[in-house]
Amino acid sequence: MIESIEELEALYGTPRAPSLLKVADQVNADYRAWIEASPFVALATVGPEGLDCSPRGDDGQVVFVVDENTLHLPDWTGNNRIDSLRNILRDGRLSLMFLIPGSGTVIRANGHGRIDADSALLQHYARSGKEPRSVLVVSVEEVYFQCARAVMRAGLWQEAALPELPSIGQMLKTLSKGAVGDDEYDKAWPKRARKNLW
Repeated sequence: MIESIEELEALYGTPRAPSLLKVADQVNADYRAWIEASPFVALATVGPEGLDCSPRGDDGQVVFVVDENTLHLPDWTGNNRIDSLRNILRDGRLSLMFLIPGSGTVIRANGHGRIDADSALLQHYARSGKEPRSVLVVSVEEVYFQCARAVMRAGLWQEAALPELPSIGQMLKTLSKGAVGDDEYDKAWPKRARKNLW
C-alpha cells in the first residue's frame, strides 16, 4: 500500500512540462471555445453527507461563459434529489468535466459555486417558454485539458453493441422489493423523459 506522498511521487515520477503548463487560472479564448462546444458536463461536489458527481447535458451548449472567471450552468428538470446543490450550499467547492462527442480531449474546470434563482437570470436562459429552476454560478479558479488516453482506451465514441444490462425498471423493482419499477416503467420512460427535458 502507498501511504505517503513521497512514495506516490517516487512511483509515478515527475510530471512533464505540458502537464503543468496547460493549467490556466481563468477561461482564455481557447478554453472558452471548448467549453462552449460541449453539450455534456459532469459536476462533482462535496458536502457533509459525502461526494456527488452529477451528469448535466443539453442539446447544445450546456455551460455558458460569462467572463474569464465566471461560468453559468442552468439547472433544468431532473429527479429533484438536488444532491449537488445541497453540497454547494454547504461547501462551494466543485469540479466540472466537459466532454464533446467525437473528441478525446476532456476539459476540466475547478472553482467555487453558488446557486442563483433571480427571475431575470432564469428568464435569460429560458427555452421554449420554460425557465431553469436555478443557475449555478461558478467562480473559476483553474481550467485545463485532460490527457485523452482514458477516452481513447475506453473507445467512448466508437459504435458498439450494448452488453446485456439490467434496465432502470428492473433495478428499481429490485431495490424497492417490487414496490416500484417493472417492464411497464421501462416502456413509459422515454415518453415521460421527452415530455419534460427542459
